[in-house]
Amino acid sequence: MVKRSVRGSVSFYAGQAAEFQVASDYERRGYSIAHRRWRGAGGEIDLIARNAEGLVFIEVKKSTSFEVAAARINRRQTERICASAAQFLENEPGGQLTNVRFDAALVDGSGAVQIIENAFGHT
Repeated sequence: MVKRSVRGSVSFYAGQAAEFQVASDYERRGYSIAHRRWRGAGGEIDLIARNAEGLVFIEVKKSTSFEVAAARINRRQTERICASAAQFLENEPGGQLTNVRFDAALVDGSGAVQIIENAFGHT
């Protein structure tokens, strides 16, 4: 039982560290982080970034390699994220017409970050 809780804590903090790293990467590229771990009816969105062009909904995945991290994003998860994003947009001035993008931010075992823009195929 102790091993499971320790492993869960390690995973939680590793995920938080990965999200912080990714948020810093977006901020260096001129985005502001509007929300971290925003929760909508469909589920949680790890990061929501904003710039003059619109919003970016970001799913952060950390694993031993970029390939393994990418494989952890499944169709059901992307559908939940899209549903939560639609809910988030209800409070934006442009509503559903707001310019948005869905990115996957992958973090490998060494801490390197790889951003896949438009990872869900939405524009």
